[in-house]
Amino acid sequence: MPMTAFFTIIAMVAFAANSILAREALGDGTMDAAGFTGLRLASGAVALAFVLMLRRKDEVKAVPGSWASALALFVYAVAFSFAYVQLGAATGALILFVSVQMTMIGWGIACGERPRAMQWLGIFMALAGFVYLVSPALTRPDPVATALMITAGIAWGVYSLRGRGTRDPIGDTAGNFIRTLPLAMALLAFALVGQGSIGGEMSGRGIVLAVASGVLASAAGYVVWYRVLPHLAAIAAAIVQLSVPVITAAAGVLFLAEPLTIELTLAGVLILCGLALAIAARRKA
Repeated sequence: MPMTAFFTIIAMVAFAANSILAREALGDGTMDAAGFTGLRLASGAVALAFVLMLRRKDEVKAVPGSWASALALFVYAVAFSFAYVQLGAATGALILFVSVQMTMIGWGIACGERPRAMQWLGIFMALAGFVYLVSPALTRPDPVATALMITAGIAWGVYSLRGRGTRDPIGDTAGNFIRTLPLAMALLAFALVGQGSIGGEMSGRGIVLAVASGVLASAAGYVVWYRVLPHLAAIAAAIVQLSVPVITAAAGVLFLAEPLTIELTLAGVLILCGLALAIAARRKA
């Protein structure tokens, strides 16, 4: 059990690192969003392809995953990067996670689930926190960047819904990353052609941050998470992921010198407590 807890923490830190690395690279123009996304996906694909080869050794099989899931992954990654050009790390993580969970909960309701009273309370709490987060009462996040991060959350929610029940999550994740390679290379070409005119440079530091996001925060993070997932109860696995915005906020303060305001803290508490309540009530239904 201690090892399960340790690897769970490692996975959550890796997921939070995606926001920190993206904001660090994109916030000051160290890297343009197109180049960052292309390198993140391409490096993640290479790393996961290596994992796939090690697992399958000399076996020759079709690439796992699906084109639809790969497209959802690509939309998430692109929207995520362009959103972080303007959004702070903590704000972006909160918007992303509420969008992911609301997409999944909304899909369940559309498919006939009947939420219990406690689940509705959690949903309304999370939505109230989200409305407060983007309201003029705070330093309102850039509306275009907010819309992009909501899009990223919806895409990741779709990706997660499509992956539910898969028998080989690591293999399918690797296959989906590999399938994004043509689009990732197109983004890289676009970034190289427009270097300096589309929001940033392909600097050495930016390249390192993008590759770290792809190989460590994405590929390695997913491998660790899917290894530990079978050892966690479903509700624990869902709720533990809500620690990611908290870790992101703390890392943003420590490494990016982002302010942690009372308003942001209040919005975060409402969102995360609401989502935790909604998830718990849904699992018990």
